Amino acid sequence: MLRVRPIQFTSDIAAWKHLLTTLGLVCVEDHGDWVEFDAGSGRVALHRVSPGSPDDGTTVFGVEVGDLAEFARRTVADGTHAELFDADHGQAVRVTAQDGFAFLADKARSRTTSPEADPALAVVGIWLTPDVPGAAQEVGNIGARPRHASATSADFSTKNGGILSVRESSETAAGGLAFEYDGDLAALEARLAAAGLAAARTGSLLTIQPPRGGTISVARPL
Repeated sequence: MLRVRPIQFTSDIAAWKHLLTTLGLVCVEDHGDWVEFDAGSGRVALHRVSPGSPDDGTTVFGVEVGDLAEFARRTVADGTHAELFDADHGQAVRVTAQDGFAFLADKARSRTTSPEADPALAVVGIWLTPDVPGAAQEVGNIGARPRHASATSADFSTKNGGILSVRESSETAAGGLAFEYDGDLAALEARLAAAGLAAARTGSLLTIQPPRGGTISVARPL
């Protein structure tokens, strides 16, 4: 099992709940400071932080898997460093790439996706790197399946939902929260506006202003 699940850190959980619900995601776990939402493909977690925290508004690249030990074994066998360890929230696997990028694979609480989530919406986890071919190889080593690639980017699908995207950058980092939408972007823009959310559409890209700054991109599939 492999599912995309970025974590959005925020001091304004309520505003993010409103935004994600309007986008078409469905809340499937709510523990107050930790909230999870299903899209039609992939999942997003919200993690509460204090106002003024340097993490407020940041996005962390992450995935969910079924069997942590087996995931780590297969990833190492395919050539990418992965270690099972005890994190603050329980066991997880830390994956560390050759470019220095590191992320966690957590054990999935559920393999299913809410049938109420908008089926046209897919979560995109973004890995920014100066070494696109190298990072693309690492994404393949964790079990993602290639969709398309160029000199500056490579996109992968996952078995249990969501898209992993490697994009060229001068620095290695996680990108912001992003989605693909295989539906009517104009209708989605109108839905956001009716809910009081700022969004701007340019061709096949919709840009949304989330709480506490930054942007969320929603693009049509290539």
